[in-house]
Amino acid sequence: WIQWFCGLKGHEMFCQVERAYIEDGFNLYGLRACVSNFSDCLDLILDRIGPEDSDDSHLTQSACTLYGLIHARYIVTTHGLDSMYNKYAAKEFGTCPLVQCNGQPVLPVGLRDEIGVDTAKIFCPKCKSVYQPPPIRSRNGHHSSNGGGGSAVDGASFGTTFPHLFLMTFNNLVPDPLPPNSAYIPRVFGFRVHQSAHRQGGGGGSSGYSALSNNGRRGGASYAQRMANMTSTRGAGGGG
Repeated sequence: WIQWFCGLKGHEMFCQVERAYIEDGFNLYGLRACVSNFSDCLDLILDRIGPEDSDDSHLTQSACTLYGLIHARYIVTTHGLDSMYNKYAAKEFGTCPLVQCNGQPVLPVGLRDEIGVDTAKIFCPKCKSVYQPPPIRSRNGHHSSNGGGGSAVDGASFGTTFPHLFLMTFNNLVPDPLPPNSAYIPRVFGFRVHQSAHRQGGGGGSSGYSALSNNGRRGGASYAQRMANMTSTRGAGGGG
């Protein structure tokens, strides 16, 4: 069952929890109240009963929830961290979508530890930002109907601790931070866009078009002022 669960589309971030860990009742303390039919779910996860013995979809869903909660505890153990290390080294969690991070491997994270609150996210140790996982693609190349990558995976399956404990444990994997001058700089015709250009127009919905006002022609005080701001910024920055 565990192999089947981890092989599901969108479950690539899960590792296989050791059977001995699940069979130790101490590791499951407090989880009985989190799912219904706890004993039956545990039997299903440990293959004590097969899928053919129970066609109850609610039991399967509860077993998935229970495995996610067990998984969150397992991946902060020594063996769990080692399992996730192998997946991280193989970039199975994906890479950071930020261009400046140059394909930095990411780690799964939950923004909350409670079940049913939020979906799993990915954390980049280079830019220190959290992102939505990429959309899950079906075999025909189309995005799944889940609404986004990892949308069916609960963030509690990874928890808020894992990525940070992982990097503390394997501190040789901590990348150098982004340099201060790595931020993207917006430009228009080669000129840096002055900050005041975004404040003109009083923040109204049509402010973005004020530079092209004056009966549809380029002109008007707003456009001239913006070009003056851009020019002064470029001059002050030595040509940008």
